[in-house]
Amino acid sequence: MSGSIRVLVCGGGIAGNAVALQLLRAGIDTTVVERASGPRLGGQAVDLRGPSREVAERMGLMPGIARHQLDERGMVFVDARGRGRARMPAEMFGGEGFIADFEISRGDLNRVLLDEIAALPAESGVLDYRYGDWIEELTQDDRTVQVRFASGASSGFDLVIGADGLNSSTRAQVFGPREQFVEYLGAYIGFFTIPTPPGTGLETGWVGVYPVPGSTVAVRPDPNPATSMAILSTRIPADDSLRGDTAAQQRLIRDRLAGSGWVVPSILEAMAQAPDFYFDEVARVRMPRWSRGRVVLLGDAACCGSPMTGMGTALAITGAYLLAGELAATPADHTRAFDRYEELLRPLVTEIQKGTEQQVRLRHPETGRGVRMTLAVLGVLTSRPLHPLRVVLTRLIGKQREYPLPEYPR
Repeated sequence: MSGSIRVLVCGGGIAGNAVALQLLRAGIDTTVVERASGPRLGGQAVDLRGPSREVAERMGLMPGIARHQLDERGMVFVDARGRGRARMPAEMFGGEGFIADFEISRGDLNRVLLDEIAALPAESGVLDYRYGDWIEELTQDDRTVQVRFASGASSGFDLVIGADGLNSSTRAQVFGPREQFVEYLGAYIGFFTIPTPPGTGLETGWVGVYPVPGSTVAVRPDPNPATSMAILSTRIPADDSLRGDTAAQQRLIRDRLAGSGWVVPSILEAMAQAPDFYFDEVARVRMPRWSRGRVVLLGDAACCGSPMTGMGTALAITGAYLLAGELAATPADHTRAFDRYEELLRPLVTEIQKGTEQQVRLRHPETGRGVRMTLAVLGVLTSRPLHPLRVVLTRLIGKQREYPLPEYPR
């Protein structure tokens, strides 16, 4: 099929690399542009939930994922003195709880995808991978999409896939401004690498979570025991002045967590020196359609459910599998392929995006009393006498995650 169509993928993250891999396997010539100067390493832990496990199996990713799988055995909720108040092993709720039974860092999953791309046989589609570049201008007609890149180069493509995340520039250029589609859900989230704080009290492989009024602090162990990932979220009204201003973001975190217990002082002290500080809105993307003409969106650019759902990676990989499969099935009819992709994925997205505002509120009790009630409820829910209830909940979660996948040639 090589030479039949040329596809441009905007974004070299999980969604972009997953769809590029499947397109190349189908013999479709693919160009990927990624704004970063190279592959993004490290990053937050991501997990395989719902249909993404089956998709990863079909894509042949599981051996690579297994090699990089994080040793995350569960989550423990602690109070200000670091005392465990509720424990959730990874296997609780059938591996679909706060910690899934397959966890891998975002950078390592990206590396697995890039390794698979590098190992493709010669008869695959032709790959042109461009780091440090992005779309500056995009125009389309009935026959082609003309793209001018920031590097000054210009090219024509048959199709463009926008896999460039929550703040997608492809979406803004083709569908409209960010404000039309991105819904702020009432909180901000940040994460960064820190020296492992003394006195966490955490067992090997366990994530510690410390709720305080209006905010939540978590410490996730890294493969290197000398470092950990700090994950902070706080519930406040939207503040546009925070966008792109690292100093203001860190000042907000310090203000919101001032006087907090556990290992918060150590986290705040290390924050300014963190090499990978990340901060953004907890937001959801809702669009009436994911395609326009010869341009289609994928992953967070199309349907971000927010980090609270824990399903961003599942949607990215599942969506990539479906979109590439449908394009390979009808390469001469992109409209039909785009429609089928949306028809297949939209029900899963709708289910995942339900109740995200409530999730934000529940995870950020506003008062000390609310924090104490949250810890008490979690303690009861995870206690031995409630095991029969958890069995029922696990079955319900399993039913919600059932999702029929079409078969495509690998």
